[in-house]
Amino acid sequence: MATIVQYSRLGGPDVLEVVEVPVPSVTDGHVLVEVQAIGVNPIDSKLRSGFRASAPLDGPRGVGADASGVILEVGSGVDGWAAGDEVIIQRAPGAYASHLVVAPHNLVRKPSVWTWSQAAAVGIPVSTAYQALRSLGVTEGTRLLIHGGTGGVGQAAVQFAVAWGVRVFATASPANHERLIELGAVPLSYGDGLVERVREASPEGIDVVLDGAGTEEALQASFELVEDRSRIGTIVVGGRAAELGIRAWMGGSPVPLTDEEVRLRAEGVPAAIELAAQGKFDVEVSERFPLARAADAQRLSEEGHTRGKIVLIP
Repeated sequence: MATIVQYSRLGGPDVLEVVEVPVPSVTDGHVLVEVQAIGVNPIDSKLRSGFRASAPLDGPRGVGADASGVILEVGSGVDGWAAGDEVIIQRAPGAYASHLVVAPHNLVRKPSVWTWSQAAAVGIPVSTAYQALRSLGVTEGTRLLIHGGTGGVGQAAVQFAVAWGVRVFATASPANHERLIELGAVPLSYGDGLVERVREASPEGIDVVLDGAGTEEALQASFELVEDRSRIGTIVVGGRAAELGIRAWMGGSPVPLTDEEVRLRAEGVPAAIELAAQGKFDVEVSERFPLARAADAQRLSEEGHTRGKIVLIP
């Protein structure tokens, strides 16, 4: 039997149901994967609660998009993959499951340098960070401020930027400053006086801001520090981007990703794997829950204070 997590009505974490079902059969053009770990992302809770709009529920709906695992069986018409291959799974609806039938375009080979949990944690955060930085034109010599530097997206953005020769400043609570230093960023505490602290740390100014916090403090500080609002991007308050005159990617934005942005997202995980092979990209997994405790994992995610990533283990 297989285990899946689903919901049949919108609401809090308690609407999640853990269900035993037959192991799915592989279909033509797909592979069957035994899941080893599952990434928990903020969007999972937002869709479950109805905070983020989705199609009306017409029956039980699965949860999640990111995972890692081992291919058990390959369907007809699939080339380049075999039983036993270790994979990273991305953009796979219903990823909160012990077994998944997945199309090859949703797979990336898992590098040996990452554990199962790390491999499951990279999909959405790494793709988002890479695309946002590229879309903002972050290149060598850029002075970049990241609001929320120790979350999943924040840590990925710091590491990409540092690898590209960017001077990175990132906000976090004092307890997380050591982690930012490890990753190569200059840590800054949020709270009163943030603008002054940024200016002291970077007297030459800030060129680009990536907002992963979405607070009024973060937004107002960004406006004081960067005059050209096209060089301020958010992944959190996309619904307000047009009003604020800033750029947004998902995060509630009504504007879909462009073809170019979709292409950039597809480059994110391979780029991180390449850096990881050079010892330049680490994935921090802070909490692991058994799949049966998916509701507890989402409660923790909703608190918004998790460093790194939360992962489920089937």
